[in-house]
Amino acid sequence: MQDASPKVITIPARPEMSGGKTTQRKKRVAAYCRVSTDEEEQLSSYEAQKTYYTDKIMCNKEWTMVGIFADEGITGTSAKKRPEFLRMIRLCKQKKIDIILTKSISRFARNTVDCLKYIRILRELGIAVVFEKENINTLESDSELLITLLGAFAQAESESISANVRWGKRQAMREGKANIQYKKLYAFEKGADGNLRIIPEQAEVVRRIYRQYLSGMSLRMIKHGLESEHIPNATGGATWTTTVLRSILTNEKYCGDVLLQKTFTSDCISRKVIKNTGQLPMYLIQDHHEGIVDRSTFQATQTELARRTSARSPSKKNAPTGKSSYASKYALSERLVCGECGTLYRRCTWSRNGKKRVVWRCVSRLDYGTKYCHNSPTLDEEPLQKAILTALNAAMSNKPALIQKITEAMEMELVPFPGENMSLADIERRLSELNDQTRVLVANAATAEDASVFTDQLKAVMDEATALKAKRTLIQEQRQGNAQAMQRVQSATAVLESAPAEITEWEEALIRQLVDTVKVVSAEQIVVCFRGGGQTEQSIVY
Repeated sequence: MQDASPKVITIPARPEMSGGKTTQRKKRVAAYCRVSTDEEEQLSSYEAQKTYYTDKIMCNKEWTMVGIFADEGITGTSAKKRPEFLRMIRLCKQKKIDIILTKSISRFARNTVDCLKYIRILRELGIAVVFEKENINTLESDSELLITLLGAFAQAESESISANVRWGKRQAMREGKANIQYKKLYAFEKGADGNLRIIPEQAEVVRRIYRQYLSGMSLRMIKHGLESEHIPNATGGATWTTTVLRSILTNEKYCGDVLLQKTFTSDCISRKVIKNTGQLPMYLIQDHHEGIVDRSTFQATQTELARRTSARSPSKKNAPTGKSSYASKYALSERLVCGECGTLYRRCTWSRNGKKRVVWRCVSRLDYGTKYCHNSPTLDEEPLQKAILTALNAAMSNKPALIQKITEAMEMELVPFPGENMSLADIERRLSELNDQTRVLVANAATAEDASVFTDQLKAVMDEATALKAKRTLIQEQRQGNAQAMQRVQSATAVLESAPAEITEWEEALIRQLVDTVKVVSAEQIVVCFRGGGQTEQSIVY
């Protein structure tokens, strides 16, 4: 029996049928264009790209236009920051685009991973991406290898450009050229000469913030004060935040300086902004512009910020020391002390049957029960404050004497004066003499047959110079510290002098200046200790 060969019948492809007539559906074509900066020259290129692709698509009778998708002034290293690109991809997934035209791989993406990711997504959908410069159609079999290679080159180019830009910016920093971001900078604007110009009415608000903080007020208290007086913030809004206030207090621009490279970009792909904590050098330009507060006030504020921050603990339970994240929020958080265990008290809000009750409680009792403290009482806030005010008013009967005592105590506490018989000028003169002696001794040692005879002399001169330099640094630091401390003393004195002879309302800032500690003896008895010495027992009346 003879084997019969299989018969193969070819069925030809059929074009789409519409109304009995043979028609070819037009390809739905979109174009993507992008420029990487928003400079005028680049934006003109952007407009040219849009015009070019519009003409190209509209003139092709086999194509119908879906749209021109364009991102201007946006980096190509990440698709996440290109909204028009992502919108185009969404339309592709909805089967509304057949072909995408773009100038080059570098216009489509400078991130190799992103480039291949989206090309593969589109290829699975049967959508071609045509790169005109490279003459590549992604639906062709050998396109991916070429795109991988060219995409890597595009990414390398982007990294090179980014590195050059970073180098240029850092070189400008080294030369003292500052690029100021004015948008969120309160009390400053760009002047006609291109430099920082002070806005007088806002500058007064800045001085007020510094003054109130140094007088003992918390950021929250300052915030409420500004909002109650309807003082607008940097954007013109009526709401202030403690974050904004802290940024004003820590921004060196308010004392006339500019600190460059506080942050840096990790790489050109992720573009993650990282706080510079020592990874890169920073550049401080002193006296860059006219400051709103003087340098001593600014430095005193940084010291006070550090002091208040150091009083806080990162954890809720911190052994029975009582230092918690609530420290410095209220005046009594730093001053109300348990008479039994010595731990600070904390302000708490208790709710029962829909009614709120504000009380103060020993931190040790709150965090550890009766493990360390057994009998400390819970104190209602209102009677406690009234008792403290009663004790203060008794002491304020001799207001001048009280102010003098408190001021003297602060000066002793904050302004220690070292016994030093050499001035900075004396030290500089002696260092100059020692330098001359060093040069002479080195010259003599170089020509002497036995240089060892000069060794001891050189060592003595160098040791004296080292000691003098250390002394010079110490005096400079002490002078700076003294200036900061005196600023605090002056601010506190001004608060005290403005206080009424009889205090009728509870003011946190005033309590901070007048009261050193309040010891809780029992639920009915406290001991109020004043700054500058002196104390009084006071009953709590419920």
